[in-house]
Amino acid sequence: MKKYIIATLGSHSALQILKGAADEGFRTLVITPEKRSVFYRRFPFINEIISIKSYAEFSHLDKELKKRNTIIIPHGSFVAYLGMEQNKKMTLPYYGNKQVLDWEADRLRQHRWMKASKLLIPELFPDENITEYPAIVKSYGAAGGKGYFYAKNRADFRKKIHRLGQEKFIIQKYIIGVPLYIHYFYSPVENRLEILSIDRRYETNVDALGRIPLINQKEFTIEPSFVVVGNSPLTLRESLLPEAYAMGERVVNASKQLIGKKGLYGPFCLETIITPDQKFYVMEISCRIVAGTNLFIGGSPYSALLFDEPMSTGRRIAREIKMAIKLNKLPLIFD
Repeated sequence: MKKYIIATLGSHSALQILKGAADEGFRTLVITPEKRSVFYRRFPFINEIISIKSYAEFSHLDKELKKRNTIIIPHGSFVAYLGMEQNKKMTLPYYGNKQVLDWEADRLRQHRWMKASKLLIPELFPDENITEYPAIVKSYGAAGGKGYFYAKNRADFRKKIHRLGQEKFIIQKYIIGVPLYIHYFYSPVENRLEILSIDRRYETNVDALGRIPLINQKEFTIEPSFVVVGNSPLTLRESLLPEAYAMGERVVNASKQLIGKKGLYGPFCLETIITPDQKFYVMEISCRIVAGTNLFIGGSPYSALLFDEPMSTGRRIAREIKMAIKLNKLPLIFD
C-alpha cells in the first residue's frame, strides 16, 4: 500500500478519510489553503501537506500527483470549492463515478432517480401552484441547508421567494417527522450493500425553536432556518432496518439503469424523514461521504455488526481500494 498515496482536500471529512487510509497502510496527503495547513500538521497520520493559495490552484497539481500514484477521495466540499467541471476534468484516479455528480446536483433528475428506486418521496410542486401547505423550498447544490425556507401558506411563499434571486430551486411538501440520515456503502468489489452508521443533523435555528414553548414563540418574528451546524448519532428500531437496507439496494440498482453500467458505488446517504406511522420519506440522495459520518471515526453499532474492528466510512473507502488493488479490480472503483 505504500506505493499509493490517498489524498483529499482539507475540509468536510478529510480527517476521517486520511485516518482511515493510514489505518489501512496507505500514505496520506492533504491539499489545503495555506491558512489551514497549521491545523492539519497536528495529526500524525497525515504524511504530507500541500498548501495552495486558493482552491483554483488545485488543477495545477493534477499531473504531478498522478505521477506519484495518488488516489483522490472526493467529499462534499469538492463541487462547492472546485466546481463541477474541474471535478470532471481531473485525470487522477478518482474514487467514485463522476457521472453521478450531474444527478446529485440536479434536483429534478434526482427526483426521477428516487421514483425509479420506488422510494416514498414527498410531493414535488413544479411551480408556484402549491396545492398543499406547509411546503419547503430548497436551492440546488450541497450547501448544508443554506437557502432553504419554510412556507406556511401562499402569501408566506410569495414574501420569501425573492430571497433565492435567480437560483434554481424545488418545492416539496413539508413532511413532519424525525430526520434520519442513513450512511450506506456499496462495494462493487464484493457486490455488497452495507449500512455503516446513522445520524441526525442539528439545524439552526429550526431545532432551537423547539426549546421555546409555543405560547412564547408567538411573541417572536423569527423565521425557521435549516443551516446544519452539527450532527448527533442515532440508532434505528431493528424492525425498520430491513426497509432501510431495501431502500439502499433499490437506489443502487436504479442507478445502474440510469447512470451507466457502474452506477452509484462507495459511500452515499439517504436523507429521510420517519413519520409516526413508521414510514420513510426520502428527501435527497447524497452521492458521497457525508459529514455525519465524522461521528463514527471509531466505528458505530452498525459497522460493528459487519466488522470485528473499528470501521469508519473513511476507513471503509480505503479498505475497498486495498481489496481492489490486491484483486486487480481497480477499474471497478475509479473514474
